[in-house]
Amino acid sequence: MTDHRTIPGVPEAAAVLAAPPAATSDAASPSRRRGQGQQQRGRGRERRRPVVGLSSGFWLVAAAYTVTMALNSLPTPLYPLYQARDGFSTLMVTVVFGVYAGGLAVSLLLAGHISDWMGRKRVLVPALALEVLCAAVFLFFPGLTGLLVGRFIGGLGTGALTSTATAYLHDLRKAHRPDGDPVLFEIVSTGANVGGLAAGPLVAGALAQYVSHPLRVPYIVFGVLVLAAVAAVALVPETVGELPVRPAYRPQRVSMDHGDRAGYVSAALTGFAAFAINGVYTALSAGFVVGTLHRTNHLLAGTVGFTLLAAATVSQVATSRLSRSARLGFGLAAGAAGFVLLTLGIQAQSLSVYLLAGIVGGAGSGTLFKTAIGDVAAMAVPAKRGEALSGLFLICYAGMSVPAVGIGIAVSHVSLTTAMYWFSGILLAVLAVTAVLARRTGPARAA
Repeated sequence: MTDHRTIPGVPEAAAVLAAPPAATSDAASPSRRRGQGQQQRGRGRERRRPVVGLSSGFWLVAAAYTVTMALNSLPTPLYPLYQARDGFSTLMVTVVFGVYAGGLAVSLLLAGHISDWMGRKRVLVPALALEVLCAAVFLFFPGLTGLLVGRFIGGLGTGALTSTATAYLHDLRKAHRPDGDPVLFEIVSTGANVGGLAAGPLVAGALAQYVSHPLRVPYIVFGVLVLAAVAAVALVPETVGELPVRPAYRPQRVSMDHGDRAGYVSAALTGFAAFAINGVYTALSAGFVVGTLHRTNHLLAGTVGFTLLAAATVSQVATSRLSRSARLGFGLAAGAAGFVLLTLGIQAQSLSVYLLAGIVGGAGSGTLFKTAIGDVAAMAVPAKRGEALSGLFLICYAGMSVPAVGIGIAVSHVSLTTAMYWFSGILLAVLAVTAVLARRTGPARAA
């Protein structure tokens, strides 16, 4: 059993948890630090003393996670501008979206799990560097080719970042408060993910509406913010010690063997459904506002995309004190209602119904995602937590991309309303299966 009061490879963190603050001063003897390090798993990495503590590190990682997710959602309200300038179709928008999802899948399969033995920071910092490169590609290569390449690079960075940052937040919180309530971790980790995705379209829409060079300025702003995030994460204590024998590298396996196979399947379906709601709504929002409703206000397009994800973030906080079964029931009901409202809003060409769908569906998706993250983080042992979360995110992002790309392909042959009816039926079936599985399983806890 891993003792969460120490962080392997960080003797200073052990001192913070085991003694008064004075024990962490620079005057602490090397022999004492070595003695603490010997009680930890593996051999501690030699590195400079981290500048920030566990609590501050938790919030710095959360901030880095948030701005990175915001960067990757910046293009959402900007696609009509790209389409008007370069003349590509709605189908090409879904292709661009699919390229991003492809980068995510590749990264999750190849690197989403390696922080379990390589170290959280050694994976997170390069992932953030990829996001800086993504912003640079958008900035200096603004054509369709640059958009495709930038989205793929952004997907590579995000795939490595999501599972690593989530596991990092769990480690830091558990080390700082071993017996603390996991609710804060669940709120912050899912809030950083979904809240960042919500902030991106809103900021990009506002900048596109009120500043010049709308296809450049948003990437400059967030490129600088992610650069700052790289510097901030470098100050955070590492939470994974080096193993005496480093395991042989292998690509990520989508393994369900994390202590509760049925529970993992239930959590994976829950995450798939949550991201399917997000993916379809956000993929259609800008085109619906500009193309269907003929509204050319880019801030409005960004606000529509923001609505669902903001509701998802708020719901994660509002439902945090509910029981798991109550949260799951609310999430399933709200998710189903939101997708039905989305279909009706598109059929009626009603902005108000579309926004209502975002609020209701967002509340459902946020609650479902939070439940899935909490279940998987709890059931996985620390040595495989990154792997378990990586598998979950791989399934979640499949939920975000497959339905959205499927609808983009379908509208080449049938009307958008008809396509939405088909996909509504499929998603409602997924939610029904999730509800049945959830009634048979409960959250398992790692030893």
